Amino acid sequence: MKTGILLINLGTPDAPVASAVWRYLKEFLSDGRVIDIPWLPRQILVKGLIAPIRSFRSAREYKKVWTEEGSPLLTNSQSVRDLLQERMNRPEMVKAFQGEVTVELAMRYQNPSMDLVLKRMQLDQYDRIVILPLYAQYASASTGSTLQKAFEILSKWYVIPDIISISQYWDFRGYLEGFELRAQEFDHASYDHILFSYHGLPERQLDKVYEDRQCSNHSCEDEINEENRFCYKATCYATTRALAERMQIPPDRYTVCFQSRLGGGWVEPFSDKVIEQRAAAGDKKLLVFSPAFVADCLETIVEIGEEYVELFQEKGGEQLDFVPSLNDHPRWIQGLEELVLSKISQAPDL
Repeated sequence: MKTGILLINLGTPDAPVASAVWRYLKEFLSDGRVIDIPWLPRQILVKGLIAPIRSFRSAREYKKVWTEEGSPLLTNSQSVRDLLQERMNRPEMVKAFQGEVTVELAMRYQNPSMDLVLKRMQLDQYDRIVILPLYAQYASASTGSTLQKAFEILSKWYVIPDIISISQYWDFRGYLEGFELRAQEFDHASYDHILFSYHGLPERQLDKVYEDRQCSNHSCEDEINEENRFCYKATCYATTRALAERMQIPPDRYTVCFQSRLGGGWVEPFSDKVIEQRAAAGDKKLLVFSPAFVADCLETIVEIGEEYVELFQEKGGEQLDFVPSLNDHPRWIQGLEELVLSKISQAPDL
């Protein structure tokens, strides 16, 4: 058996300059799953307003995080690919997968493009391909868009091998233990409060998960059930409960919140507003997790690590620390191996 594992992350500009950021934003925000309004107003909004205005500001922000190797999101994802490939080269893995395993990396937007990477995989003639988006919680704008694009490309192949896709894994042990180990770098008991800050989404995208089109009717803050198990909001709260239980953080010591909003009607509470409220309540020291990101990027390094730090201090706080993302932590790499192997073992041919 020849197995290909395709890791897919969201994407990043090719360079920290306005022209490259404009190309990235245009592709990203033109996706109908990201901005879910009709095509024509979406094009006018993105190409005429958002991308031209945000490209210059975002380019300045990208320059802050850019390294000699490139964007942190890309370099962290490349490191994950290479380390996972090393694990897959071990004899016991070759035996478990009944043959050689190749790990590839693509980005949903920009480069390395899914079109080119999947073209290369088509030429390699795999017996099966595992598609693994690097987002632990399912959302239509991230996982849904990524899988749709992959399936569109694969549907054009004359020979389509066995395809195994992974929609979410927020409750998978390797993912949770990775963040738990990251948190050991901090004495969380010494902080006044802990925030679990997730990337935000418009409320209307959460509503679309349900037949009644009302996320608010489905106890998403309190439980996972048959109806809300693919609701992004529900899985964010469930991720937080799982991590808090592992780290023995009582409910009154943490808050779930959502960052990176764009416009009105987005899921609340907003992370920046919660930070202001905690400062007003007298908190001097905050610790922030961002479990929606498995690789550090602009949203973690700049938005949390810089903008939220400044905001907290402006409002009277003293110290805000950010728990790094999983990046290439050994437990995360091992967890990805375990995740793929668990999915392969469920396949009909084994």
